[in-house]
Amino acid sequence: MLQVEDIQAYYGEAHIVQGASLTVNAGEVVALLGRNGMGKTTLIRAIMGMAPPQLRSGRVRWQGQDLVGLKPHEIAARRIAIVPQGRRLFASLTVVEHLTMVKSARATEGWTVERVFGLFPRLAERKGHRGNQLSGGERQMLAIGRALMLDPELILMDEPSEGLAPAMVQRVEEIVLDLKRTGLAILMVEQNLYSALTTADRIYVLETGRVVLETTGAAANADEALLRRQLGI
Repeated sequence: MLQVEDIQAYYGEAHIVQGASLTVNAGEVVALLGRNGMGKTTLIRAIMGMAPPQLRSGRVRWQGQDLVGLKPHEIAARRIAIVPQGRRLFASLTVVEHLTMVKSARATEGWTVERVFGLFPRLAERKGHRGNQLSGGERQMLAIGRALMLDPELILMDEPSEGLAPAMVQRVEEIVLDLKRTGLAILMVEQNLYSALTTADRIYVLETGRVVLETTGAAANADEALLRRQLGI
């Protein structure tokens, strides 16, 4: 289980995350919602040990182990992966090279290149194409596939539906639910309210760096107006 307690994160002297706390359990999808600039991506980066931001206080624990002070690659070694906002692919690397840069193509256990291609047949068709030759949807598939090659038990997804066509958004939702059924834990920053309501077991709403609402996906679906009021939409 991921436990985040009273996180205080800064960009320089700007206090962005102001005491946020949340939990994510195995086999659970948790959505982190909020308007732009509320600290969602900053919180994800703080959990992953990425700088900036500067984490000045608070606790991040995964399966009872303290992650604060660890470098991102040390956190990744604890089977935590990130699908970053904007995909962050390498323009000159092929699909296969993106997948094998984190794990050998000869690996036979856990997530393999062939298993990723089974989940994303389109990537198999484009396996020789470079990052800058892929569509937005294909790039998102590859970003998710690259994260899976780390054999994670927890994935942090930052805006997985951003910039995607409706059909691709629906496909990403299906993938999230498929991964959940394997027991994978997912913490997802999402701007698309309907996508969050489709996939999330629980929802946190962040406002000016503070959690102002925690609710279940079922309760949010039953009272969508409450979420809309909290999100100001």
